[in-house]
Amino acid sequence: MSILFVTGTSTGVGKTVVTAALASRAASRGLRVAVCKPAQTGVGDDEPGDLAEIVRLTGGGIDTVELARYPDPLAPDTAARRSGRALLDLASTADAVRRLGNRADLVLVEGAGGVLVRLGAAGFTLVDLAATLDAPAVVVAAASLGTLNHSALTVRALRTAGVECRGIVIGSSPATPDLAERCNVVDLPAVTGVPLLGAIPEGAGLLRSAEFVSAAPHWVRDVPV
Repeated sequence: MSILFVTGTSTGVGKTVVTAALASRAASRGLRVAVCKPAQTGVGDDEPGDLAEIVRLTGGGIDTVELARYPDPLAPDTAARRSGRALLDLASTADAVRRLGNRADLVLVEGAGGVLVRLGAAGFTLVDLAATLDAPAVVVAAASLGTLNHSALTVRALRTAGVECRGIVIGSSPATPDLAERCNVVDLPAVTGVPLLGAIPEGAGLLRSAEFVSAAPHWVRDVPV
């Protein structure tokens, strides 16, 4: 069993679509894939969350586990306090990921927002969870101006905590990139010191499952875990 964390430079950079693409690529190689979303925020109890979108895009066959859900679109610890619902804790969250791994070859853990967003009790973050599980991460980055700084800071935060960053994926690559977006493709590896693993085309999350599954292996490279 291998564990890979999917984090981002911020919210809204395409983590869910990248997670679906990584899951689809791994499944196409015959691996049993599971996805854990420790904390889902900004979604009502009867509404589909990020995991439902991953299942839709991959066409199913992916084991999924969501550990906590909070209706306010806020950081998980803040949303938990506002809702009066229980906070996640680091030990039980790590145990849940390990249990999911008992029935999968690859477990993808999708974070919430950026890498240092507080997920639960005592302010633990995705970095703390990855370090506890001794698992690597990939970073989902924006294509636009500013992404070099955001990506470098995110990779540095991972390294400082002893979490290996296996690379960066651009979460939404425009069909007609501007000057900064073209330069960022070249500069991201040099600035962060990790490889660019691929880029997801803008609008890929709107594709039908069959189209997504067919194209996903061409968007992202295999991530060694």
